[in-house]
Amino acid sequence: MTTLMGVSASCRLIISLSLTLFFIASAANFHDDIDITWGDHRAKILNKGKMLSLSLDQVSGSGFQSKAEYLFGRIDMQIKLVSGNSAGTVTAYYLSSLGLNHDEIDFEFLGNLSGEPYTVHTNVYTQGKGDREQQFHLWFDPTKHFHTYSIVWNPQSIIFLVDNIPVRVFENNEARGVPFPQSQPMRVYSSLWSADQWATRGGLEKTNWSCAPFKAYYSNFKAAACTVSASSSSCASLYNNETNWETLGLDADSRRRLRWVQKYYMIYNYCKDYKRFPQGRPRECRLSRFL
Repeated sequence: MTTLMGVSASCRLIISLSLTLFFIASAANFHDDIDITWGDHRAKILNKGKMLSLSLDQVSGSGFQSKAEYLFGRIDMQIKLVSGNSAGTVTAYYLSSLGLNHDEIDFEFLGNLSGEPYTVHTNVYTQGKGDREQQFHLWFDPTKHFHTYSIVWNPQSIIFLVDNIPVRVFENNEARGVPFPQSQPMRVYSSLWSADQWATRGGLEKTNWSCAPFKAYYSNFKAAACTVSASSSSCASLYNNETNWETLGLDADSRRRLRWVQKYYMIYNYCKDYKRFPQGRPRECRLSRFL
């Protein structure tokens, strides 16, 4: 089984938020949506705003952030990862509120020796606490073409998708004592940097700087989300039209695809790491259907 169809179900939800928010569906012009935040000339917006590149050399990496802050929504980004010998490099793509007690939803792509599979590292932070790692290999070469990496974040769950295929779900079990990120707006961030002390085979493979500069490419950034603004008092308009909102959960077909990914491509799940939690697994591991 090599290809799968995407998530198709959609739902309606009306919520009331204390923040001032409005719904946006931004489409793909990096000049409008993104600020390059570090790396000097190593980060570039190309092709009249339709593409962005990040570069890493022995002096520095580079990174960017979204101009807007979001509270719930679907974020899509097409990425073509560093090709060749990318060992020691990390291409990070995530949502974060920053700060000591930050919330964060992570994709991190850990580089490899040429010909070996990339590792996709995911994590969820709430109030500064993470330690909820799941890792996967991809069923394609992510360096040959652009692929879409998505985060669906809503009051019920966080869904990580690759080419519209769910690879991970983190459910809201706050009513049963598990913190869930739902009050701090987050920006989109991405960066390309060297972490060869841990990124590839636990740090055994170091960055080969003779292969530098390492480059990752981005296109088709889309945010169907509530964004912080002074122009409206609620997100309710977001949910008045069902076509504006992706699935709040997974239908039966999507759950089957999630199981396929987790059976054949998951390489680490913190909920199954019993040695790490000798006093008992985290509470969400015992409550969630998907962990």
